[in-house]
Amino acid sequence: MTIRSVSELQAGVKLTQDVHTPLGGLLLQKGKVLLPRDLDVLKAFLVQQVNIEGPDGDTTKIPTIKTAGQKPLLIFSDIAANAGTDEAGARKDQPLHEEYDKTLTLVKSCYQSAHTGELRMYEVRNQMEALLKHQEDYHLLKFSPRMTSRHEYRYHNAVLCALSSYKLARWIGLPQKDWLQVAFAGLLHDIGNAKIDPLLLNKPSKLTSEESEEMRRHTTYGYQILKNVAAVNEGVRLAALQHHEKVDGSGYPLKLDGTKIHIYARIVAVADIFHAMTLDKFYRGAQSPYAVLEQIQLEAFGKLDPMIVQTFINKVTSFHNGTRVRLSNNEVGEIVFTDNLHPTRPMVSIDGQIINLMQQRQLFIEEVIS
Repeated sequence: MTIRSVSELQAGVKLTQDVHTPLGGLLLQKGKVLLPRDLDVLKAFLVQQVNIEGPDGDTTKIPTIKTAGQKPLLIFSDIAANAGTDEAGARKDQPLHEEYDKTLTLVKSCYQSAHTGELRMYEVRNQMEALLKHQEDYHLLKFSPRMTSRHEYRYHNAVLCALSSYKLARWIGLPQKDWLQVAFAGLLHDIGNAKIDPLLLNKPSKLTSEESEEMRRHTTYGYQILKNVAAVNEGVRLAALQHHEKVDGSGYPLKLDGTKIHIYARIVAVADIFHAMTLDKFYRGAQSPYAVLEQIQLEAFGKLDPMIVQTFINKVTSFHNGTRVRLSNNEVGEIVFTDNLHPTRPMVSIDGQIINLMQQRQLFIEEVIS
């Protein structure tokens, strides 16, 4: 083991002890072979020295190549290594997209038949099971439907909420018997909108008080539609009724407090807000998912279930270091360090410069680049 000044380090050496931030957070783990971006992180945190494997240890350095006027380049660079991975990932996601499109078509049909209560739940169940077989390939911040339209916002919101609610149910530890029902809750939470005048649903200007009151009735309409559907449990029906309730009692339609809101409704509420804000609507464009996560985090204080919100944010932002992202100023870089206390504001390396999003609050991640 050798103690070496960070200023003397080269890429390819291996750490023999964990490296921590000045506040005690784990920065780099023992055994990590340092890449050029790791050296930038160490310098950004003002780490003076580290313990590395000495010359007698089993050290394998990553070969580098220099070109005139350029910084050293990794022969086995992340870009080269990930090129095949990205292509394989695209092929792997293909079945997910195909089942997503089939589910979208079925949801449209459900909205059309909702007036009579004929939701074709046997087909819905089979299609949801087909879709959820590929849910491991679904990442909220990376997945994007192949074709979207503002005219179809409501249907996309339904399918995305089904996928996200299913994941949330698993993340917070609900029993497995609830997972599919929670997915149904996400899929059907807004089914009551089938009874709202489409001109009102898509009105671009501010609603009158009477129009707002009619819009709010979609929750009770949804419960009424689902109450005679045998294939769903009461939690699914209550999610349709309660997904706009708030834990402080300020929501609608019944102004319930957090103790009386069904767990399915609390899950769907978080997924619904996220997708409603990150999809294009008639009257508003899509917002940055990271900016939306920060707004949801604020909503956790008195409005949404804080445990579900924190789980949601921690899970969807748990990208490994090296994940490529585009910032709100259109610069592209790589995540190099994420503080668990501030998961929406990691440190990003852009052309060797470390951008600390905790300090540069005017910037945020606009997009995760698959």
